[in-house]
Amino acid sequence: MKYLIRVLAVLLIASGIVACGSDGSDGVDGVNGADGSNGTDGTNGTNGAGQVIGLSQTGRYSSGVFNASAAEIVAYDKLNNRTYVVNANSGRVDVLNSATLANVTLITSISVANDLVTAGAAASTSVVGAANSVAVNGNIMAVAVEAEPKTNNGWVVFYNTANNSFLRAVQTGALPDMLTFTPDGSRVVVANEGEPDDGYVNDPEGSVSVIKVSDYSVVNVGFTDFNTGGTRNSELPVNKMVIDGFNATVAESLEPEYVAVSADSAKAYVTLQENNAIAVINLNNNTVEKIFGLGFKDHSIPGNELDASQKDGVNIKNWPVMGIYMPDTIGIYTFNGKTYLVTANEGDSRADWLKDITDQAACEAAGYFFSTDDTECIDEFSAKDYYDSDNVTLVNADGDPFITDSTGTAVHGGFGGDNGLYRLKFSYFMTKKMNNGTEFEKLYSYGGRSFSIWDAETGMLVYDSGNDFERITANIYGADFNNDNTVNAGDDRSDNKGPEPEALAIGVINGHTYAFIGLERMGGIMVYDVSNPYAPKYVQYINNRNVSVSFNASNFGEAGDLGPEGFAFVSAANSATGVPMLIAGNEVSGTTTFYSILSTALSQ
Repeated sequence: MKYLIRVLAVLLIASGIVACGSDGSDGVDGVNGADGSNGTDGTNGTNGAGQVIGLSQTGRYSSGVFNASAAEIVAYDKLNNRTYVVNANSGRVDVLNSATLANVTLITSISVANDLVTAGAAASTSVVGAANSVAVNGNIMAVAVEAEPKTNNGWVVFYNTANNSFLRAVQTGALPDMLTFTPDGSRVVVANEGEPDDGYVNDPEGSVSVIKVSDYSVVNVGFTDFNTGGTRNSELPVNKMVIDGFNATVAESLEPEYVAVSADSAKAYVTLQENNAIAVINLNNNTVEKIFGLGFKDHSIPGNELDASQKDGVNIKNWPVMGIYMPDTIGIYTFNGKTYLVTANEGDSRADWLKDITDQAACEAAGYFFSTDDTECIDEFSAKDYYDSDNVTLVNADGDPFITDSTGTAVHGGFGGDNGLYRLKFSYFMTKKMNNGTEFEKLYSYGGRSFSIWDAETGMLVYDSGNDFERITANIYGADFNNDNTVNAGDDRSDNKGPEPEALAIGVINGHTYAFIGLERMGGIMVYDVSNPYAPKYVQYINNRNVSVSFNASNFGEAGDLGPEGFAFVSAANSATGVPMLIAGNEVSGTTTFYSILSTALSQ
């Protein structure tokens, strides 16, 4: 089958998988809509009633650009039935006419760099980098744009959506990576990631910018109080998070990634992805309320199995591995008056910036591994690439090698071979830290290969999808599961971060709250009914990727959508068709795909 689109209206009824029924209480409040306004409140539930939903692809626009971030983040303009798409590396925002989904067309492309120069906010286009995020509220669009180099302060650029005219540019912190309007539309909250440059020559502090829309005034919220010796350093949950910047302060190490705002516009919840933590920002006084660490996922527990090697086909099993959640996208909703956070647990490392550090003593003093063969500082460690009899070993609780051969001899220091943990990439820094040395009982790997729900007040884990993503995709694709997003090579990402969940959106349909999670590597969308955060229900997996075709930059159009990066949920009230939609930006295939969400009421 060329396109593997699975529409739930038939399949779920046949398989008996349905969304959970309402309990007769008020529906949960809607989250921010894709257009920046409040989502509609859920309607009162009906005793004994439930519903089935199904995603159906009804529109698609292709930029014709392969593997160049031509369709990353999307935002919907309900007033004009337009969709704004970040064409990141080009520094542009594409404006699509999405009033008729059967014929989505490009209206224009906005050159943000040219507008910054014309407005006098940038000296030339050469000092303007990629566009990273876009959001719409009413008749205002906001775009986050990094500087060139990215370690300089970036901008948020505002436009009038009626005619896409430039309004104002506001300077932010370094590398504004994501932004969103508060539900009341009064402010824009920006996650300034503050990534270092290659080799850690310059590592700017991470921060959060809060921009007042009425006058474009900005407050930058920083984390210097959490530095060693700072007034709040003792508050850091150091055993549940990662603080590993190379010769960096805490503020330099913290890297804000994504923002979700509470329904009352009072608090922003900011993922600190590389740090495995979430920062809570009080928007009433623009201060950091707290930081909570997310802890680690135990893959040795039944239900949390993973595939650890890209050379063993489908081999999903328990291992002595702890997943570092490291979420990218975060969503928010309420249930019974409490706020809950939903995260896509992608995982991320500092490998790109560490590799240019060639000072072995400095690398090792910072807690990393130095590869003398490659003359590189390493955090992404695998026994295949770096094991030597005098550096690391993997043992069981008794201190004996974890994997041995028939004679009882340790295989690769206890890591085993291709069917073991020989190829799994894990964080050397965190594994050494958490094991208090280089004799490891548990490996700490990147990402959770899942989505999670957290209590927004306490930071407690309420739910995790466990091994669902790998198990479901393996059942459908067999050894073609855990594919990469730039080539069809089955099982290729099992040794890394598996399906790599990244995109996420929350939406309310007829009183039910749903989470839509995009798998960046394998592709496709997982759908869960999360109305009750303590008992989510799997609903659907849809993926139009063709894993049977060998594709490249010239024929990638045959492969379907590749690399879902950003989602936007559009409620029925805001949709041009009167039907809820999910819009997906796919950065590798450069496509923007529109899914209608059909629902069927069920009675029990």
